[in-house]
Amino acid sequence: QVQLVESGGGLVQPGGSLRLSCVASGSIFRIYAMSWYRQAPGQRRELVASITRDGSANYADSVKGRFTISRDNAKNTVYLQLNELKPEDTAVYYCKNNIGSWGQGTQVTVSS
Repeated sequence: QVQLVESGGGLVQPGGSLRLSCVASGSIFRIYAMSWYRQAPGQRRELVASITRDGSANYADSVKGRFTISRDNAKNTVYLQLNELKPEDTAVYYCKNNIGSWGQGTQVTVSS
């Protein structure tokens, strides 16, 4: 079973940046497509960004141009760079692979 562990969340002011990381166990990370989701209080979990095993990325319209997803297959890690953060980006951010494994989430809070 693949385990995913996120890190990198925290409290940041509007306009600030964070980089989230998600490390996967196992030796076949490179074959998985990976995604980042987020869930704000009282809201449904939503897809933020995804990346194929070959590195092609897609983004939700709400984060396009501000967030960047990337992966390092040698480190079994997928990243989400969050720039120009807004209060509405506040949520728990989760990573997921394409066989249904989820991480435990990392909290991102954007507030002055």
